[in-house]
Amino acid sequence: MPVFKHFPEWMWRNREMQNFVDWLRIHNSSLPYEKRAGIYGLDLYSMGSSIQAVIQYLLKVDPELARDARKRYGCLDPWIADPAQYGRVAMLKGYAPCESGVVKMLQDVLASRIDLSSHEDKTAEGFFDAEMNARLVRDSERYYRSMYWGDAESWNLRDQHMFETLRRLLKVKGGKAIVWAHNSHLGDARATGMRDRREWNLGQLCRENFNSMPGEVAIIGMGTHSGTVAAADNWDDDMRIMSVNPSRKDSWERVMHDTGISSFLLDLRPGYQDEEVRKALEEEKLERFIGVIYRPGTERWSHYVKSSLSRQFDAFVWFDRTSAVQAFEVHQPQEAVERGETFPFGL
Repeated sequence: MPVFKHFPEWMWRNREMQNFVDWLRIHNSSLPYEKRAGIYGLDLYSMGSSIQAVIQYLLKVDPELARDARKRYGCLDPWIADPAQYGRVAMLKGYAPCESGVVKMLQDVLASRIDLSSHEDKTAEGFFDAEMNARLVRDSERYYRSMYWGDAESWNLRDQHMFETLRRLLKVKGGKAIVWAHNSHLGDARATGMRDRREWNLGQLCRENFNSMPGEVAIIGMGTHSGTVAAADNWDDDMRIMSVNPSRKDSWERVMHDTGISSFLLDLRPGYQDEEVRKALEEEKLERFIGVIYRPGTERWSHYVKSSLSRQFDAFVWFDRTSAVQAFEVHQPQEAVERGETFPFGL
């Protein structure tokens, strides 16, 4: 699938993901459309691809609005190959030259919702895809400008976009959602060192906004002591299988390892876990974050943050030793800068 042909493609193009998709296809085959589960992306990725997705959809259903889209999004053309430069230009000029156009485009798409949707049957998601791509273009424009304000601002905009996408999905599709993301995005930021950097994340926003009933949000973290991981040395580098350093003695991972239990689920919710245990897990210790980039040589500073485990998560899944995903490719695709433009600054 073309949507998966960019760094870090091994996160999606692996044997485990294929097995899950095959299972989901069988699961959905006997269900009516409105009961089927889907897989949706939440992150900020590929502004240029999203621009083209909006235009191509509108060409089919509203050519006049498609012309407006070309004109408004055309403001971004000089920076599509290197969108980060747009943020620099906006900073130097003291204003955002393309902001009004991308905002107006989203407003027009939303204002035409009923008319545009009338071109589809109930199983089509063309309008919804166009709407979400228009939202992504708007948020990406802000993201690039924020890169020159500071890392906290760009991180917050990225996770805010994830949350708003999730909220829109739940409103349109209904039902429940399972979000697969890194501990740094899902574990409540208020219980980690991210709080001191004035950063929030998806998990915190979910707890703050989806709170109409107890247990509406359950945040489950994962950890390991050692094993292997599929990761790269730097962004856009090829993937390789790396050995994971044994966890530090002053970390939560070492506490789990010292139980001598190879794998377990630790329920951290009040009423489900002994209060003495929950209190002990409120202490601040180091927690390891390993993402698509792993640098064992600088692990303490590039991958560990302080956290209060029982406030960060509702449950914690532990595997003392883990194995890397079985990726289909090692080499990463050669791509224009804009395809990977919203790469995370944190590891």
